[in-house]
Amino acid sequence: MNKLFGLLIASLALAACYSPDPFEAETVEVVTSQTSKMGKLFHVNGMEQTCNPSVSNDVENYPASMLWLNFNRLKVKAPDDGYTMEGVTQHDRLTVSDTAGKVKWYLMVDKDECQFQDPEWSTHGGFIVSLRGNAFKNGKLSCGGALNYGIFAIRMADKKRFWFYDKDISEEATPHLWVDESATPDTSASDSTVEGFFGTDKVRLTYVSDDDEIIFVDFANGGLKKAKKLKKPSGRSNWRIDSPLISPDGNFVVYNVYDNPKTWEAYIQELSENSTPIKIERTAGMMSDPAQPHWFEFKGRLFVLWAEFPSNSQMLNKADLANESVQDGSAGRTVMRELRLTPDAPSDLAFEWIDAAREIAPIPMTGGRSPDGKFLATGTNPAFLLKLP
Repeated sequence: MNKLFGLLIASLALAACYSPDPFEAETVEVVTSQTSKMGKLFHVNGMEQTCNPSVSNDVENYPASMLWLNFNRLKVKAPDDGYTMEGVTQHDRLTVSDTAGKVKWYLMVDKDECQFQDPEWSTHGGFIVSLRGNAFKNGKLSCGGALNYGIFAIRMADKKRFWFYDKDISEEATPHLWVDESATPDTSASDSTVEGFFGTDKVRLTYVSDDDEIIFVDFANGGLKKAKKLKKPSGRSNWRIDSPLISPDGNFVVYNVYDNPKTWEAYIQELSENSTPIKIERTAGMMSDPAQPHWFEFKGRLFVLWAEFPSNSQMLNKADLANESVQDGSAGRTVMRELRLTPDAPSDLAFEWIDAAREIAPIPMTGGRSPDGKFLATGTNPAFLLKLP
């Protein structure tokens, strides 16, 4: 997830797209793919702007794909007439498209909705979580001003929604959802309960509140009525929290905090009221503190993946990464580091790095790595999928 216009509006979080003024791409010939030593790079939505990149977490049904949020121009291959290419409005759909530009899955706003915000693939490939914003004036839908946001989950199989909150959620909530990986959704079951909708009550939700605190909800242990607040990092009470992502085991989050669009840090924290945030330290050779950190699990091994950017840069990708002149690390890079986490343990045993950080791509990719390890994703101006060699 990468927030878009922090330099222009420093008070906004950095992982969503809040500005009403979309990026204007230059008129250039679109390169659909490019092969180099770093792998094969594919454009997502041509050269048009996207935000909230989230790599596919379902490599069986949506391989080599990315979830993203649109602006008002689309350069993809629509699957049917429901995916309109004309009259597009900002954030009016969620799209999953592949390296060939084909739309593999989508969800449009309903007639009483204004826009989506902050979509993210859950830890379970069968679900996505997102915000929905709307507003009513004199009983009529009014999308021109401030919107009221709610958090909902989407079941990929049938596009049904489950509402955690239908209103009064921060536009900068950046929600994330953990669902037990063994859950098998049953579309014929009742979708009015957590267990019916997800196929399990082992479901956890995180989001950022209006008070800029991470809220943690465990639906197997009290649900919304027993939501908990996590402690903020020491000395960072006035810094903003950005995009807490739940670990594959459901016990930790990784996230950024930032003071301004060019000053940020990254932390790992157990999902517990009394947990202490653990800073991911900047070590020798790093270009910056970790930006937009994501979890990556592969054959029982756990990693944190992040992007780094040059000094005095924002925490977002603005470069055309298909340009060979920036494929030398000058625009940033993508890094991964293996670690071991032990929940409900003393602080000296809860967290341990296993090896040093290592570069996996000489360009910054902020949308995570696919479960099979083959693809990295990134978004903004423009968006790409990178197939690693």
